Amino acid sequence: MGSNIRFDLRHMRAFVAVAESLHFKKASEALFITQPALSRLIKSLEDEIGAELFSRTTRQVTLSEAGRLFLAECQQAFTHIQRGVQLAQRAARGDIGRIAIAYNDFSINSSLPHLLEVFKEAQPSVAIELTYMPSHVQLDSLRNGQIDVGFLFGPLHEEGITTLTLSRERTVALLPKKHRLAQRRSIKIEDLRDEKFIIGSESGWKSFRSFVFDLCRRSGFIPQVVQEATSSTGILSLVAANMGISLYSESVRNFIRKDIAIVPVENPSATLDTVAAWNANYQSASFRLFLQTMERELSLQKVGADQAETTIGRPGDF
Repeated sequence: MGSNIRFDLRHMRAFVAVAESLHFKKASEALFITQPALSRLIKSLEDEIGAELFSRTTRQVTLSEAGRLFLAECQQAFTHIQRGVQLAQRAARGDIGRIAIAYNDFSINSSLPHLLEVFKEAQPSVAIELTYMPSHVQLDSLRNGQIDVGFLFGPLHEEGITTLTLSRERTVALLPKKHRLAQRRSIKIEDLRDEKFIIGSESGWKSFRSFVFDLCRRSGFIPQVVQEATSSTGILSLVAANMGISLYSESVRNFIRKDIAIVPVENPSATLDTVAAWNANYQSASFRLFLQTMERELSLQKVGADQAETTIGRPGDF
């Protein structure tokens, strides 16, 4: 209400009760107040508005034209107030509102799309704001509260940041179709010592670049980087053009390309984690629902994997 209006919901409820029953005694009983107190509220309201809302005789009470118009607006106002209460309660539960999510190239090509689909089906009233961010930029955004959750390169050990590992994938080599190693069932990192590497740019792929350089250094060499790209699509296109080779996570198989060979890397430490990360000190109600979705989907994946192992391990009937 505007600052120049001095009546409140008590006055409006009193007016609506009388207007709907057209009987001061019945209205006072419904409101659990005395009839004189009700009359004072109505008189105060009329004085504030500057119009008589009722026509009164000793036998009946009727609405004036001003009262009829005011009743319609009061009823609408109460409808809006009730809806506001319901929306606030739903927002507190998390089933309405918004969630800001950041992702990198690996997560959007791996586990994130399925999680978004499941969450959207369960919580259609929660608006999802998706933003592409490199892993190192996501950390700053989590700390300053710009995003609720980030999907980034792991493992991650940062004070104040909680993580949940969503997937662990093997590293694969991306090779031109006619490359000398393209027909191998698997390769070692050492096999790539003399190759020309294509890798993501420093600005967008800082964390993954560190992973690749560490992997190569542990195998006794520093990769010879000849081309950089800003996206997964750019990396794949440069490999297909025979400009060099690259490393990626196994989720690259989700890209349908016939001009690139994908060969697994044998190194047992060459695994890539995708983690969900969030600020441990701030969790919105919508995010808590999203977290429940992630935990539930991970549990279902584990059950499915366990059942698959049981089936594989069970003797067959011949």
